[in-house]
Amino acid sequence: MRQEERFSLILERLSEKGSVGVNDLSGDLGVSLASIRRDLQILENQRLLTRTHGGAVALNMVYELPLRYRGGRHKEEKRRIALEAAERVGAGINSVGLTGGTTTTEVARALMERSGLTIVTNALNIASELALRPNLKLLVTGGWARSESYELVGPLAEASLQGLNLDLAIVGVDGISAQGGITTHDVVEARTNRAMLDRAGRVVVVADGSKVGRMAFACIAPVTVLGELITDASANPGELERLREAGMVITII
Repeated sequence: MRQEERFSLILERLSEKGSVGVNDLSGDLGVSLASIRRDLQILENQRLLTRTHGGAVALNMVYELPLRYRGGRHKEEKRRIALEAAERVGAGINSVGLTGGTTTTEVARALMERSGLTIVTNALNIASELALRPNLKLLVTGGWARSESYELVGPLAEASLQGLNLDLAIVGVDGISAQGGITTHDVVEARTNRAMLDRAGRVVVVADGSKVGRMAFACIAPVTVLGELITDASANPGELERLREAGMVITII
């Protein structure tokens, strides 16, 4: 297992449980105690955790994983969700908005070979991958850059979206539920993503099963403004049914 994948798994476990132990991590990840201690030291140097005797604790009980450490788990599910979402970009779809996130980044990669398509995004990492594709038109918003998500957010980003008409917006989220709608960790990011949704004729949410039934701090939009959720078979069946009852189309890959 690559070190970056170990970082992702360690931080996800911290987010879920609040603490981790060196011995447990060594056994679960199949690497030496020395390797785990080095991993924890690196993450502490980046101020992502606090080391303790025999392990580490989260700086906060619930926090946002930096994008570079997301996706260690559910990677294959995200890729398949993205390929399904790319199928929504068919005849009559000329402009697509993409928010930031690991799954929307996979969507962008699935659309790279398309011709005559305009992509609008506030995600710097997506823009960097698409910028050299002459077959695509790329529009990048302005705004403040969030280091956690690589997204451009705030009033400048929202102003960049005004006056645009998108055929489709594909949205990545930190949580989706019938009660809370689609949510993310940052209030400003939520406002910017909502501005993109408001300019779209249709909205598709892409979220692996671990996000279904979860609520992060800031609401992007209620379920009533969403069209479809594309997720995987690990999603909570009861929550999927509640989303269907609220009017969403559910596609399980």
